[in-house]
Amino acid sequence: MWTLFIIFLLLLGATILFYIFKKQQPKRDFSGIQVRVKTWWGMFAIFCFATLFNPLVSLLSLLILSFFALKEYYSMLETKKSDRRIFLWSYLAIPLQFYWIYIGWYGMFIIFIPIYVFLFLPLPRIIGKGTVGFLRSVSFTQWGLMLMVFGLSHLAYFQFATPTYGANLVLFLIVLTQLNDVLHYLFSVYIGKHKIVPSANAFLSWEGFVAALVLTTLISYFIYPYLTPFGLTFGILSGVIIATAGFVGSLTVSVLKRDLLIGDKKKFETLKGRYLSRIDSLTYTSPVFFHIIRYFFDFM
Repeated sequence: MWTLFIIFLLLLGATILFYIFKKQQPKRDFSGIQVRVKTWWGMFAIFCFATLFNPLVSLLSLLILSFFALKEYYSMLETKKSDRRIFLWSYLAIPLQFYWIYIGWYGMFIIFIPIYVFLFLPLPRIIGKGTVGFLRSVSFTQWGLMLMVFGLSHLAYFQFATPTYGANLVLFLIVLTQLNDVLHYLFSVYIGKHKIVPSANAFLSWEGFVAALVLTTLISYFIYPYLTPFGLTFGILSGVIIATAGFVGSLTVSVLKRDLLIGDKKKFETLKGRYLSRIDSLTYTSPVFFHIIRYFFDFM
């Protein structure tokens, strides 16, 4: 409760500052910041449902988040009529993936999308649709399911795997992941000179990555005693793991979006501030953090 209250105050402060700067500098374009602030409020509401209430409410809120993330991902694709059936089947995989979490069937949860969906999802695309564009449709669809559904669904499994610590671990993971994103962005803007992939993301830099890694690890050191059952060593390592996985996730999704939206600048600008841009890191940090904890700690 205290952690969420602090996040609420920070968001409120950021919103007030935004409107003050907007009034003081009316000619300056603040549209990018405005979209980010609105998106953060939406994310805050979703993560309140994911951590404050019982596991079922958390499950449903994260199911909705996965659905909209996958929908935004598909909106970037140049689709054909023959792709609609495979997209429909991929949406139907979302409630099934979260149902395995609800009944606690870890074995099916962990192999359903990587194996069964991977093997049988192509069938709707094959039957009566021919071979033109087959590999493109199937590979793009599977990529979306792996990132937006399989990756994010690990957030929901925390509370079912460990009811005692689950909600706090989710909050710990989200706070560090989102702070790492913000720190990387800010340091890249102000001191970043060596861009990592300038063709895909003009902001991500090596200076930003190092600064965010150090500060995220430092923040992890201060907050792990309040939100986790970890000892000192893993409390510090958690910051390193989350910062590194978050960086890889953000970078990968940036390249993916740029590749999909080449030649469509209008759509790129429209989607730049949407939820997909806020949860790209979580698609990596959630499964990585979950499985490392599950391997080393008995309470999972």
